[in-house]
Amino acid sequence: MTRYQTDSSWWRRANAEGDTVVAGSPLKVFRFSSAARSVLEALENREEVSSSSASTITRLLEAGAVHPILDSMTRHVQPSEVTVVIPVLNCSIERLSKLVAQVCAAHKVLIVDDGSSPALAEIAGAQIIRRDNAGGPAVARNTALDHITTPITFFLDADTSLSDDSWINLLKHFADSSVGVVAPRIASEPGSTLLQRYEASESPLDLGPEPARIRKNSRVSYVPTAALMIRTELLRQHQGFNESFRYGEDVDLIWRLLEADVVCRYEPSVVVLHSPRGSLLDAWKQRVSYGSAAAPLNQQHPGAATPLRINRWSALAWSALAIGHPIIGLTIGAGSTVALERKISSQPDSRILALRLAGRGNIHAGRMIAQAITRTWWPFALMLALFSRRGRRVVLVASILPALTKWFEKKTKVNPVSYCALTLADDVAYGTGVWKGVIATRDLGALSPKFD
Repeated sequence: MTRYQTDSSWWRRANAEGDTVVAGSPLKVFRFSSAARSVLEALENREEVSSSSASTITRLLEAGAVHPILDSMTRHVQPSEVTVVIPVLNCSIERLSKLVAQVCAAHKVLIVDDGSSPALAEIAGAQIIRRDNAGGPAVARNTALDHITTPITFFLDADTSLSDDSWINLLKHFADSSVGVVAPRIASEPGSTLLQRYEASESPLDLGPEPARIRKNSRVSYVPTAALMIRTELLRQHQGFNESFRYGEDVDLIWRLLEADVVCRYEPSVVVLHSPRGSLLDAWKQRVSYGSAAAPLNQQHPGAATPLRINRWSALAWSALAIGHPIIGLTIGAGSTVALERKISSQPDSRILALRLAGRGNIHAGRMIAQAITRTWWPFALMLALFSRRGRRVVLVASILPALTKWFEKKTKVNPVSYCALTLADDVAYGTGVWKGVIATRDLGALSPKFD
């Protein structure tokens, strides 16, 4: 019987009338009668729950408030029902051979040689599909579609590696017919250089150790196809990857699937390793290329690629604080809390609930504003810092405080000064890519905030 774990956002308060739960991404408030308390306690303790509680579990699963525990699930789909697809451009035979051997339990391994020079030689255990001209990842993956006969496709990039056969466990999620996509955690391969130590905690492909229901504008809003399992039928129904994207084609696919109400899950208990770039310059170019996808993505999915989605009250409160009026900022924050309390006055313990929701919302908003300043809006921030003393303070705080907070939380092996410098360079590189895409598309959507 499947067991579940509560999301890190989980908060529950019990009283005589029942239980209030706040959890999920974005946060959602649930009210349960006292009869459901035993089920909620079992979830918190990762214990089995009875089949009679299915409706409660479904509500919580849909909101991302709880997540199935992989080890408790039964696998109904076998590796023989999986085709592995590896797009390749000028990769070493030795590395490819090792990767193919690691997924040998699959029905078939297809390597799409996307115009490598020289052409790839034969690799034991794999079928090579040759393209004479490089078309990019989207084109290469789509090229494999006509050769796939299995119900599940497992995309892997050539610069990934697997330490064991735990990838097979991802198939357990497909016992749920509503699940169309499952993605493992993509961690950076360990190493001793500064970049390798930095990427161990800040790889752009690593979405963290917490499981998630993937959805737009949430903690995990997309997953990369460096390692991704998907139902082959869905790929065909949605015409595969959008070949007009050079970067961000994986994000576009996931968002199209989400718009079609396909359930997509992030499963970090299975880890795939990814080789980091060989130098700081190469890492900079990688981040720029990722950022350049924001504007094209915003054209296909208006508003989804915004650099900042924020509550209007939180925006006003932080703006007042930034321009030197902390009392006004605190007053706005308090006023929004009172307004929220009145809105949920029918809920038991509405004051405590309002304080918790408003407090978490404002802290989250502050972090997102700081990220937008140092990332997408860094040209504006630079101009502000050059001509305004107060602006310099705001930019300095936005650049250092969030990075130091993450440094303490993650206990990275990089010293705090280097970590802050690399984090800032990371953000500026991505933001440079965003501006590059905006100029190319003449679409300002990827620079514009969205207010709720």
